[in-house]
Amino acid sequence: MATQMTATATAGADVRRGSSFLRIAIALQTLTIFLQAVSAGMLLTSSYGATLHDVGARVMYGASMLYLLAAVLAWKPGGGPVRPVWHASGFLVLASVQVVLGIAHVPSVHLPLGVLMFGLSMLALARR
Repeated sequence: MATQMTATATAGADVRRGSSFLRIAIALQTLTIFLQAVSAGMLLTSSYGATLHDVGARVMYGASMLYLLAAVLAWKPGGGPVRPVWHASGFLVLASVQVVLGIAHVPSVHLPLGVLMFGLSMLALARR
């Protein structure tokens, strides 16, 4: 009986830890997307804006990968829901499209997609 209660408590702690890591990953992704909007504005007004936006794109893409990793870790070992994994996978696809559009200099799609990604990331953060 005591062993079963200890296992249940440990499983609950793992789920909370995975959920906490997931929330931090979503917050980081949301912040990096917001900073990309700021650096896009700097791109238009300063000489170092292009470099800042380029570096920020790499960091944002890494944050999207971290979000996917956190979603998988919250789902697989702790037995959490699979929905965050699908959301994180979708974000990684959107981030990939965003990078391709940025490299191809297609601002007519790149900018609205960035706004959409920020909104969806804020929604994901509010749901966690």
